[in-house]
Amino acid sequence: MSVAAQQWIAPEWGGPERWRLADTTAPDPQQGEVTIRVHAAGMNPADRKHVAVPRPGVELPVPIGYEVSGEILAIGPGTRIGSGEARVGDEVVAFRVQGGYASALTIPAEKAFRKPARLSHAEAANLLLAGTTAAEMLERVHAEEGETILLHGASGAVGVMVLQLAALRGIRVIGTTSEAGAERVRRFGGTPVAYGEGLLDRVRATGLAVDAALDAVGTDEAVDVSLALVGDRSRIVTIAAPGRAAEHGFRAIAGSQPGSAAFRDGIRGELVRLADEGRLVVPLARTYPLAEAVDATRFLAEEHPGGKLALIP
Repeated sequence: MSVAAQQWIAPEWGGPERWRLADTTAPDPQQGEVTIRVHAAGMNPADRKHVAVPRPGVELPVPIGYEVSGEILAIGPGTRIGSGEARVGDEVVAFRVQGGYASALTIPAEKAFRKPARLSHAEAANLLLAGTTAAEMLERVHAEEGETILLHGASGAVGVMVLQLAALRGIRVIGTTSEAGAERVRRFGGTPVAYGEGLLDRVRATGLAVDAALDAVGTDEAVDVSLALVGDRSRIVTIAAPGRAAEHGFRAIAGSQPGSAAFRDGIRGELVRLADEGRLVVPLARTYPLAEAVDATRFLAEEHPGGKLALIP
């Protein structure tokens, strides 16, 4: 039977002050579906961005949130989840869902994977969006063992995932960051370099030749320094400056692109495995009650949390 729930929705386009916490139901799962009791909802800048202005093919109201961690309440007949067999009560993570800012929801079963035991629900709920984005960035520039990459925004959520995945592959990282984020970059194996005027000279002063550049911030400084250091523009990728990418002939990726979506779906199982083995961690800054999603979203947008945020129903 269906499960009573609460879910944050955007009834109109705009900022979080327009969002509403609505009473809803998670319907009984059909074949190929599972119902999840959400224990934590991951928070990402895309959650706010994707309901700020109208988007083609998206109709209001829009349920908010893309990744969750919780437990299975019900399984549709003859259904397996993304990681294989599952039972009611199993703990799972789910990514590329619609409406993750909720207390319960029914989703396509292939989006759910067994939760890494080493991660709390709040950490697990923040693993896959940042993790799959980071993995794709490394993939698109063909980063290989022994190479050096320049990573703009190294202390952010995607940056920390890039640092960890690069270290596992024997790839050196020069990471641009604020002074406050420098220790985080070192913690995860990167060489921190302060962004701001003179960045190009500071990167060169490391004595490392840059083979590829990953941009997670989208500033003109990040793009200009990348272009100055990397001659092969197929080895520059951005998730934040699509206009500059089109202008200068390097690659911009986004989860809404079919190729990006396919890659990110395909890498989920590996990231879950790495986290389960303790080789990927998710730095967590703080949690908020589900009812305080608007305040949490403002904090995420306006502050430097120093880690991920999660909503707890």
